Amino acid sequence: MNVNPRRPLFNRKPQSNIYRMFLWVVMILGGVWMLQQMDKGEIKPLFDPTATPTRSPGSYILEGDASFGAGKVDAAIIAYREALEVNPNDAEIWAKLARIQTYSSAFLITNPDKQARLKEALESANKAVELAPEDSTAHAIRAFALDWNADLNFHTIEEVEDFLAQAEQEALIAQQLDNANPLALAYYAEILTDQRKLNQAELTMKQVFELPDASQWMDVYRVNAYVLESLGQYNLAISEYEKAITLEPNSTFLYVRIGGNYRRLAFDVAITQGEEAARPVYEQSLEYFAKAVQINEQIGVKDPGPHLSIARTYSQLGEFFIAARNVQTALEYEPTNADIYGQLGVIYFRSRNYEGSIFSLQCAIYGCSGEESCLGRGLERCFPDLGENPVDVQGLAISPNTIVYYYIYGSVLAALSRPNENRCDEAMQTMSEVRAELENNPDEYADGRETIIDIIEDGEFICQSLAEDVSLPASSAPTEVGAEVNEGMSEATATPTP
Repeated sequence: MNVNPRRPLFNRKPQSNIYRMFLWVVMILGGVWMLQQMDKGEIKPLFDPTATPTRSPGSYILEGDASFGAGKVDAAIIAYREALEVNPNDAEIWAKLARIQTYSSAFLITNPDKQARLKEALESANKAVELAPEDSTAHAIRAFALDWNADLNFHTIEEVEDFLAQAEQEALIAQQLDNANPLALAYYAEILTDQRKLNQAELTMKQVFELPDASQWMDVYRVNAYVLESLGQYNLAISEYEKAITLEPNSTFLYVRIGGNYRRLAFDVAITQGEEAARPVYEQSLEYFAKAVQINEQIGVKDPGPHLSIARTYSQLGEFFIAARNVQTALEYEPTNADIYGQLGVIYFRSRNYEGSIFSLQCAIYGCSGEESCLGRGLERCFPDLGENPVDVQGLAISPNTIVYYYIYGSVLAALSRPNENRCDEAMQTMSEVRAELENNPDEYADGRETIIDIIEDGEFICQSLAEDVSLPASSAPTEVGAEVNEGMSEATATPTP
């Protein structure tokens, strides 16, 4: 009997399917490829947040213009740099950046900082001219940057003359490309002023105001004020600075320039009519410095410059306590700035706080750290809970701008030396550095050389007397004349003057 085999309805043997196997292989390979692409960033995960769209250069430019108008110079520089990251070949942005960088140097305190910023400005201006060689404004702003780089504080006479020659040539090119460009003519007048061609500068500014677009530029009124200031017409200069302020009301360096001109007027009044008559003019000076401080507080800018201007004015009035307090406020903003320590030391010296001046001047000259930095700021000690932290301060090399700190420091050390507390070793070392500086750079000290020598000779005499065991008067004090040197109208200048 034949029996058919049972049909495998429920226990069917597994059978391989070549097509199904091929499909699985394709899916596995596809998954591996997708993972590799995700690792490379070529494929984004499904639920990743949408990428932020890239801002246009125009939006950064508007932000930069608004920041400069608000007085936030550093923010303006950052905005223009971000615009250049998006479009690095835009000559207009490079020119705008160069102009702001040049002006921003007026807000800096030390010469190395100013020099570095002006170098950056010139590099930006060079790039603008390279990208747009036929653009009048690019050449005009390059002339502006070259002119402000022509500063004897950090260049030799030959280098300054070369900067000015290049600036003049660049301004003439700008005028050839567009003889109705008010910036080209205004910057040319500024260069002529720095070349001491004052009559020609005055005539050039008259031509500027004949142009229809001249009145829209703060630069035009600022340069005209500078020309008038250089001619000794301080009241007219103040009026022009006021017009510049109407266009840029948050540019605090313009307020500082007005304050400086009022203080110059007060100085003349004091000579001709006496201190009492000069007092109201000094107070006008202080009002403008205070306006600069107020603007900085409103916009959140910690600029020590206006406080230092206030300190200089009160120092001239003989009110040293409030002068010192303003310098201390400046140090709260920049506690590592050695030059500000030096200015505080000079004020302490003039107020006859000789012991206090030693700490501040030492920080300025040779640097200081830890608790010494707090003593240099006029504190009894550091108070971290109050924000008065110890810092490292790098000293300033001797130069025409810092020599006053050196010879006052040496003079104080010598005058306070006694047989049981002899500080003459350090005093003589400092005064020898002063002598070497005078001998190595005689042209830099043509005017004040004899005064400085008299001061250090007094200090040397004291130390020699101590070495020879010669008794000195108990009331011997540093030579006061040293405090008057370097007490000029050294505000955040509208432009460097060779």
